[in-house]
Amino acid sequence: MNKITLFALCAIALLSCKQKSKQDNAVNNPQFAAMCEQYYQEGLKLNPIGATYIGDERYNDLLPNDGSQAFIKAYRDYNQRYLDSLGKYNREELSSENDKLSYDYLKDQLNINLEGLKYHSEYLPFNQMFALPLTIGQLGSGTGAQPFKTVKNYEDWLKRVTAFSIWADTAIANFKKGEAVGIVLPKALVVKMIPQMQSMVVSNPEKSLFYGPISTLPESFSAADKQKLTTEYRDAITNIIVPTYKKLGDFLQQEYLPKARTTSGYSAMPGGLAWYTYLVKQQTTTNKTPEEIYQTGLKEVALIKGQMDSIKNLVGFKGDLKAFFEYMKTDKKFMPYQTPKEVLAAFESIHQRMKPNLKKMFDVEPKTPFEIRQTEAFRAASASAEYNQGSADGKRPGIFYVPILDAKTFNTTSGMESLFLHEAIPGHHYQISLTQENKLLPNFRRFGGHNAYVEGWALYCESLGKELGLYQDPYQHMGALGDEMHRAIRLVVDVAIHTKNMSREQAIKYMTDNEAISTEGATAEIERYMGIPAQALGYKTGAMKIRELRSKYEKQLGAKFKLAAFHTAVLKDGSFPLSVFESKMDAWAESQR
Repeated sequence: MNKITLFALCAIALLSCKQKSKQDNAVNNPQFAAMCEQYYQEGLKLNPIGATYIGDERYNDLLPNDGSQAFIKAYRDYNQRYLDSLGKYNREELSSENDKLSYDYLKDQLNINLEGLKYHSEYLPFNQMFALPLTIGQLGSGTGAQPFKTVKNYEDWLKRVTAFSIWADTAIANFKKGEAVGIVLPKALVVKMIPQMQSMVVSNPEKSLFYGPISTLPESFSAADKQKLTTEYRDAITNIIVPTYKKLGDFLQQEYLPKARTTSGYSAMPGGLAWYTYLVKQQTTTNKTPEEIYQTGLKEVALIKGQMDSIKNLVGFKGDLKAFFEYMKTDKKFMPYQTPKEVLAAFESIHQRMKPNLKKMFDVEPKTPFEIRQTEAFRAASASAEYNQGSADGKRPGIFYVPILDAKTFNTTSGMESLFLHEAIPGHHYQISLTQENKLLPNFRRFGGHNAYVEGWALYCESLGKELGLYQDPYQHMGALGDEMHRAIRLVVDVAIHTKNMSREQAIKYMTDNEAISTEGATAEIERYMGIPAQALGYKTGAMKIRELRSKYEKQLGAKFKLAAFHTAVLKDGSFPLSVFESKMDAWAESQR
């Protein structure tokens, strides 16, 4: 998934004081809560797009120039100031468990944020996947998180998009700074970014993606407002948006591409190995070394390959595993769809089939609406299936986006059932929505997120397929194993690319040798790991921890273990670093005795 906020936010901690006799604690906790609240509120101003995605509309007109030295200094000062404030509190003297969890979360987050400032991430301001220019397209289309319901909403967007031009100038300047010190993107990524920028350049403003809000102006607006906004949006598209995208595209093509590197991994750049090691720590919320993760990946690949071989034999396929992959990728019987609508309907069918069992495994379900949509054409070529969170008030639904370039080649063996379990229900939609809807939680747990916990939960949900009545078709089970293999392969290739000089081409071959994925699909995945190092490591790391804890508690508790209660305990307190999460869950298991 993406659209997790740029900075993990901390908000007001619970004020209830269980130990009434400790008067000092009763005095301290409100101060601690006020400090956390202030940290949270300042964080929203620093990351106003994150605020937009959670449904807080106060800063919808802001777009910070987050690559500027002034912003970086403000961000450093912000984190250091609150780390200093946190140091004034003794964790053990905080009276409630929620306050202690808030303390643990905040301390971890502030330290990891400050450590990351050692590395010049601003020199790589965007890539083919994680890119403000793409996010701006989603927001400005009128179908994303940016609201277009009131005249003020429309005016807010004009202010935000005006700031985009300034952001782009800074991004170009930072790309140039990176060129000077050898911190540049691989050529393979830059060639994907250029057409993304060029696709936004139009001669007629009405043909622009950004004209969408004008095409759907609310009927309630006055004629004067409609005319004024139409004129202003046409002007913004012609004089700000199109020139900004043209400038970015021209720079990438004419200046940056010739200086981009032919290598694939971070270790090829000055200080890149240390930078990657930090990213592993940040994304997995563990102290595992890249080599430890690599070895885990090799073991998991071997284990899953054995399970795949069993299914190959079960269906009576006579060739080897790679031939079976090729059969699954190319046989027309696995491509039954004619239109995108049919593909989306097939995903909804998965949803309906598992509903009866879902109620047995989860005590609560989200109130936030849920939708399945086709990924927008302008970004579909470089997009993976993804979940975009709904707003906390439930007014904007959680959306499962499916990129469908050609419905006639959409393959059912790609793991449709496991994909839905991961990206939609009960994966990201349950985890994010239930957390956001729980107003008893401190806001930082409602709206923050750790990659290993969030993606770990979603991957764990893929393992629930048989319990939910899915994976009855051996090819869907094979697809699920393929998804599991995919995450295990990531542990191998992500680390090898960035620490062992594995090339893009070698990584693509390793992936196609070990799973049923097309060369085009493997290319997009490998290029993702090149552009956002270590992020893909969080999935398997987090899922293995959740499964490890479930198995441990099943043995410890015996008949007292209730799966629905376990799932509630995993989700109810929000996201944590895995070490904090494990301690919390151990306390839950003890309470079940």
